[in-house]
Parts: sequence; structure tokens; C-alpha cells
Amino acid sequence: MVNITIDGKNIEVKEGTTVLQAAKQAGIDIPTLCDHQELTPYGGCRLCLVEVEGARTLQPSCTLPASDKMVVKTATDRVKEARKFVLTLLFSERNHFCPFCQETGGDCELQNAAYAEGMANWPLSPNFSTFGVDASGPYFILDNNRCILCRRCVRACGELVGNFTWGFEERGAKSYLVADYGVPLGESSCVSCGTCLQICPTGALIDRQSAYRGKDANITKIPSVCIGCSVGCSIDVAVKDNQLVRVEGRWGEGVSGGVLCETGRFLPLEDKRERILTPMVRKNGGLKAATLEEAVDTIIKSFKPLAGKNDGGVAALASTRLPIEALSLFDQVFSDGLKSSMVTSIEEGWPTSATAAFADETKKPFEGTIESLKSADLVVVAGADLAHNHQVLGFFVKRNLPKGTKLIVIDPSDNGFDPFADVRIKATKGGYADVLKTLKATVNKEHVVDTFGAKAEDFNTAAELLLSAENPVFVYAKDMTAKDGKTAVAALVDLAKVIKNAVIINTKGKANSLTASLLKLDKPFETEKHGAFFVAIGDDEPSERLLKNLEGAPFLAVAASYHSKLTARADVVIPVEMWAEISGHYINLDGRVQKTEKALNRPAGVLSTVELLSAIAKGLDLKTKDGWKESIKSRVSSAAIVEA
Repeated sequence: MVNITIDGKNIEVKEGTTVLQAAKQAGIDIPTLCDHQELTPYGGCRLCLVEVEGARTLQPSCTLPASDKMVVKTATDRVKEARKFVLTLLFSERNHFCPFCQETGGDCELQNAAYAEGMANWPLSPNFSTFGVDASGPYFILDNNRCILCRRCVRACGELVGNFTWGFEERGAKSYLVADYGVPLGESSCVSCGTCLQICPTGALIDRQSAYRGKDANITKIPSVCIGCSVGCSIDVAVKDNQLVRVEGRWGEGVSGGVLCETGRFLPLEDKRERILTPMVRKNGGLKAATLEEAVDTIIKSFKPLAGKNDGGVAALASTRLPIEALSLFDQVFSDGLKSSMVTSIEEGWPTSATAAFADETKKPFEGTIESLKSADLVVVAGADLAHNHQVLGFFVKRNLPKGTKLIVIDPSDNGFDPFADVRIKATKGGYADVLKTLKATVNKEHVVDTFGAKAEDFNTAAELLLSAENPVFVYAKDMTAKDGKTAVAALVDLAKVIKNAVIINTKGKANSLTASLLKLDKPFETEKHGAFFVAIGDDEPSERLLKNLEGAPFLAVAASYHSKLTARADVVIPVEMWAEISGHYINLDGRVQKTEKALNRPAGVLSTVELLSAIAKGLDLKTKDGWKESIKSRVSSAAIVEA
């Protein structure tokens, strides 16, 4: 620990803490522009200059380590004069005529910094070049005229996402931001995660959807959890007048520390599906508007004669985007109450059933946490394409590759991580279990030859990397288990046992995929011999497989948020809430129990899935309970469950 004095206040901080960080801990404000809590200190903008006793020149506090008995002053005349000079140069170098910028009015860090220094104008005449605006990207616009060259976006793209799309051309005040080697943003390697957009301090990067729709002071931000996949990133849902304005990551919090992907940040605002606002019942061959009581009563009358029947009973499916409360009640109504023989999720257990079967057998969790990826020095990806699915996991891997983390990709198909891999095992014959067993044999110094269409050289190189790793992580997905099932999981676990400190992660499927598995809603869907079908799809989208499986259903009831091919063929449709209207719990892929908060009020007449299931249970005289915490303990989880 070191003792430092800032503005007369004595502060004790850990060794290695910067002066800026020490000041923040003490509640002392030092203005910055290039600094950000999630990025490595850069020292580029020079706005955070402070006076250090004994130093000849002013020092950038963001990169200056605190030393014992250091005395720092942050608000001397000399410091204030330097800050105003820095801000004057920044304003004069680009077109920062604030009234014309969508960030003006409290959302621009440059403008706020100027006001904090009492500036209403700047003494230098503007002397800037005019830059073109790049609007070729799908979600946000690049306007170099607003850029202050802080390089936050460049650093975030590399340090947090590992994509390294952004860079600068030219020098000094003529520098301008470019994607890749100067190609239009829409043609670049950008993965549309929007991290750069959120981290930009000015209006240089502008969100197409949320621009001019509301300032931070005029919107409400609801802390919640993304349900775009099973990672479960912490988010702020920004709303105004009961409308979704934007979605942001919550810096330093949750699984991802603020990083989001396209699915979590932008796609929720791009959803143009037509909302269902009234119940419908099929009459005379067509769906007609009905009262809620009539729609629910139609379902009850259809289900009651089928209760307890194995043949000709009720088959039920639920989306894994629904909260635990809904999935637990769904299971109680159909499995326990109606004694239905076919109750499962829309995923049918494809991402989890093999993993769950292995956990059933071993009677204990065997998977690690997402956190292990952040410090992994070797990542083995088996049947998982992290470039396109569960992308935030991929960001954790990619951003560590320049630091020396090695990557092995095991996938017979083209994988988005192939270009980054140190070893690619392309076994075109056999299954993943065969490859993993061969890799274990190679680790154990057994001689291998070219096999399963893969090269012995690749197995040998992979084995060397595994044996030399200090913190290896294995990441797998449903493609690995699709053919060999539990056998592939067992082979992976056996391999991990001979590697020191090995951690295993299964990406699972959608947001509550693990919950569905714990409730045993993970069996393949069989359509034969059922007299009625119920699908709680919520705001999920029906797959072609689901639509095909439900062809010719004698009676189909659907609880949905949006119109679709599925609702078009239903006999009863009841409108239910969508993701931003839900307050409920989710278990992410590594067992973390998290809660989403309602950000929007659902339209009048729209139910929650829980309310609908409760109404059905009441009409069928079924007893239910609010015991979801107990229900998820009825099965051993592959990942240890951790309640928030």
C-alpha cells in the first residue's frame, strides 16, 4: 500500500494504482476524455493533467502511478489553464458546433468538460478540414467531424472485443478514423457489436435507431439482463414514453463487464414483427378476435377430456426465452397436472440433453465459469462457432490472442474461428468422440497416425499446446454432441482430466436453456398420438422444424407475442408479453441465476405467460405452487448453480 495526498486529502491505495484512480476512490473529480474504466490507460487527451509536488511539468494522472508520500494538486490555476487550453485546441480542430450535434445537451463528454471549466466559447478560430460521413454500416454512422482522436473506439475494439477493425490514417489534427484499411464501414470486418458506439465520448459514432430520440436526462435506464442467448450479459434498457430507445452494456458489471454483441444491442430494436394485441379463436375456418375468457375457456374445454392420457393426450412445448417462473409453472401444468407424456422445450434439448445425461450419471457439476475464459492461455473450441453464436464468449477469446493465448479449433466444417487458430483439427470422418479420444491418446504420448481425415501432425501440435498450458479452457456446443451425445461429453471430460487446471464450458442454447434442462424439458418432440398441442412461444420465432412437426395438429393453442406462421395455423392464440415486458429469473450457461426487470408496460389485454398458465391451471382445477427455486434443484446441474 502507498499513501498519497490529493488536494490535501490523505489516501491509502494499492501499489500500482494511478493518481486518477486514487482520486476517484477519494471522490475527487479529475476530468478526462480518453480514459475509460474498461480500457488500459492511454494518456492521449491530456485533460487529466495534475500538478505533482517536485515535478517540473504537469503530469497526466491517468497513466501516473501513485507513489508513497506523493503530493498532488488537481485544481491550481496552472492546471485549470492547461485544461482550458487542451479543450480550446480540441474544439478548434474539428466541427464541434454543438447545436448541430445529436449529443449536445448533456450526452457529450467534450461539451460537459468545457462547461465544467466555465467555457462558453473558445479563443481560437476554427481551423478544421471537412470529413465525409460514413453511413454504410447497418446500425451506426461514423462522423469524423465530431471525433476528438481519443482512440477509445480503437482501443475498445481491440482490448474488449478482439476485432481490431478500427484504426487511424494521417497524423496530428489531420488524423481520421478508418475501418480496416480505409474501406467503408459496411464492407469492413466490423461485427456490429456496438462497443465502440457506446464508448465514444462525442457524436463521432451515432446510433441510427436512438439518435435524437432522447437524452440521458430524459430517458429511464432499467438495469436488466440480456436474453439474446445463454451468456446473460448485464444491460441497461433505455426507455422513453414506454418505447425502447436503446440497449447498452453495463460497464464493469455482470458476465461481460459491459460488452454486448449485435444480438443483445441492436437486434431488439430491429424487430419489426407485428404484435398480437387481442386473443383469437378459430371459427368457420378462420381466426377471429375473441375475449380473453372465451379463448382461455376454449383451451380448457379442449384439454380437460385429454388429462392423464398417454395416447391422445396433450403435448406441450415452451420457449427457452421464457423466465424460470413461466417454465416451472408450464412444467407443473402439463407434466404434473395433466400428466402429459410429451412436455419439452422448443429446443428439444439439443444444446443440453447430452450434457445433462452425463451430469445425471456423475451426480455432480463438471463445468466451469465464463470468467475462466478471461484468463485462459489456451482455448479449445469443439463444435462451437463463437464468431457467430454466443459472440461475447468469442470476444473474450479473441481479445487475448495478441497476449499469447493459443487456440485449437476442432470442427469438420468451416468455423468462424479457423482464421485465428493455431491448430485446426478437421476430422471429416468419425465423430467428435473419436477425435477427443485420439487427442487424449496423443497427450498420453501414444503414437498416432493420420486418422478420421485429420492429420497426425495436428494432433501432435494440439497435444503439445495442451500439455504446456497453465489455464486451458474447453468450449463446446451442440454440434459436438449432435452425433455422439453423452459419449462425446464423456470423451471431453476424460481428456480434460489429463490436462492440468482444465475448465469445460458448454454454450447451451437460448437464455433459459439450462433451466429447461433442470426441469427435464429436454426430450425430443414426438407429434404422434396427441389430441391437442400447446406452444408457449412468447417472443421466440418458430423454426421450420417446429412448423413441420405441428402440421395437421388436431387442436393447437399458442401463447405468443407476435404474429407468425405458427399463430396463423393455431386454433387459439393468446397474446403474451415480450422480453422487455418481463420481470423474471434466468440461469445463464455457467449456472448464474439472474433477474430481468420489466422495462416496458405491456399493452392492455396482453398477459404474462405466468398469468395465462395460472388461468389454465385454475380452469382445469390443477394445484400449482410458486416453488421454482425448489424445482430447479430436482436435477443435478452440469454447472454449479449460483444465486445472485
